[in-house]
Amino acid sequence: MRAYGAPFRDGTKVDLVHRAEADADYSSRLQVLNDRIKRIANDTFQVTCPWRIRVGGAKGPESMLLPAFDHLGIPYIPSSTLRGVARAQAIRELMQKHNLSWEEADKAVAPWLGHLEAEDKDSAGKVIFLDAYPVPTRPQRQGDPDNSRTGGLAVDIANNIWKWNGQNLEYSPNPNLFFSLKQATFLIGLRKGPGCTDEMLAQVKEWLIRGLEQGVGSQVNTGYGRLIQTGKTLSQYKGEFLRLPFKLKGQLIHGRQVVNWRPDKNRYDNKSIAEVRPVAFKNMLRYWFQTFALGVLPVKQVQEWEGQLFGAITPQQKHSWIHVDLLKGRVTQPEPEPNQAGKGKPAGRQEGILILSLSEECQNYASKEKQEAVQKLFRNLTWMLFHLGGIGQGARRPCYSRQNRGAPWWRGSTLIPESEDSFWDLPESVAEFQKLFQRRLVDFFAALGALSEQALDPRNPCSFDQVARERWPQAVDRNCQIVVCSGKEEFKKPYALAILHQLGRQGEGRYDKFLCGGVQGGVVPSPVWIANLDDYQVVTVFGATVDPRKSYLEQLRKNADDFGIIWPLR
Repeated sequence: MRAYGAPFRDGTKVDLVHRAEADADYSSRLQVLNDRIKRIANDTFQVTCPWRIRVGGAKGPESMLLPAFDHLGIPYIPSSTLRGVARAQAIRELMQKHNLSWEEADKAVAPWLGHLEAEDKDSAGKVIFLDAYPVPTRPQRQGDPDNSRTGGLAVDIANNIWKWNGQNLEYSPNPNLFFSLKQATFLIGLRKGPGCTDEMLAQVKEWLIRGLEQGVGSQVNTGYGRLIQTGKTLSQYKGEFLRLPFKLKGQLIHGRQVVNWRPDKNRYDNKSIAEVRPVAFKNMLRYWFQTFALGVLPVKQVQEWEGQLFGAITPQQKHSWIHVDLLKGRVTQPEPEPNQAGKGKPAGRQEGILILSLSEECQNYASKEKQEAVQKLFRNLTWMLFHLGGIGQGARRPCYSRQNRGAPWWRGSTLIPESEDSFWDLPESVAEFQKLFQRRLVDFFAALGALSEQALDPRNPCSFDQVARERWPQAVDRNCQIVVCSGKEEFKKPYALAILHQLGRQGEGRYDKFLCGGVQGGVVPSPVWIANLDDYQVVTVFGATVDPRKSYLEQLRKNADDFGIIWPLR
């Protein structure tokens, strides 16, 4: 639509999709379609998406991914998709109930859903599935967008920050805009076909409801696509093994940006939209899995197990073994405005409930031993995620105030578990926390060893890559160090962060990018992660054997009130 490299190209694209979302009004057409479904169907029910859904679709302008639209451009779920969901669920249930193979169960569903190789009376399905359309009006839940006009159509974003380049991980943010449907409610209609009884219709409806609960469309293991019968809540997801309420303080998780053209400045002003996104947690779990696994496994095996656990397209497509969901995600305190109006306002806050469950792929095809290992691995990996740093834009730093320096008034991200499970209890002393974290590490590597069927030795990690002043691998290997320390707070910064900024400062607003990260000459993510746990801080330093990271650790230890080495394991 615009020449490559044209000024304001990206901002113009953001502006266009935002206008398409804001100006859409499908309400009258959706009402007609909903009325038609009710007249045609023998049975109707509504399902609601707790977060987002994207079904089908094609590439639109500039290769933008669009969800499925009917011939008049209305977002919907095609009847063929619903039929496939019901059939897949029926096959899975018959396989489990009667110990059948997939092929045997596929033929066994013929009396309800048909099969080409079945007898004539069962060759065609007995139930007719109607296209499902969003409900134009519905009761609003707290924190929901007002999407009654659009049916839930909303701008979405995908951003794969870390990618493999051969055997190396590269930092390469690549935000891509697309459309999905957010917190939409759909009207589902089923009609009896020739030979269909009330009992057959009821059975197919049950299969469809349970299948929709598992997810429909793309990225179902990343929080997208779950559809729950309206008015119903699931006390537990199938395969669920972790449910963790959390709070986030500081720089928040953002879904996308909106822009505003400023003629006086001849540019766009950007504004990030805060959104609690399960994909952010899955990506962070993936990142920490990569960094820890690279210290004990060859790169090829890390890539293979990363693809198996989190999903992959290349070098071969794999469905992930883990399902990440978020419930009740909401912004409880907006981030302060980045101007004088925001001064003195509290830091932004988000909250929600993180849910991890085994995917259908894992439950159906992984052994019982491997399923148990996956649960153990992710339970410990999630614990480490919450105690190594934050999530979102400011993940590498704990939340700290900048009230005396200027906007942005808060930086960093502090992630807080809110569970009553004793697994999440923290000791008061540095020494006890050091032992606790090391137990979590040992359990993580034991689970990884059980999955990979290898005897791993985390006490003798490998050296993943060469380290220099300007080069370090994103790996918890022999050259990495994780410590826990306590000390004096300065300038409203926790001890570890105050020392980092003191050593890294190279002038007003400038820091050593090989210690603190930077954007001049290309974005360099900081090799130092800091998590503030009130009584002490956890500090992760990649490439810790070479200055300036080595000097930072020495200074951190020298001035600390208390200090303990978590990694390498002793």
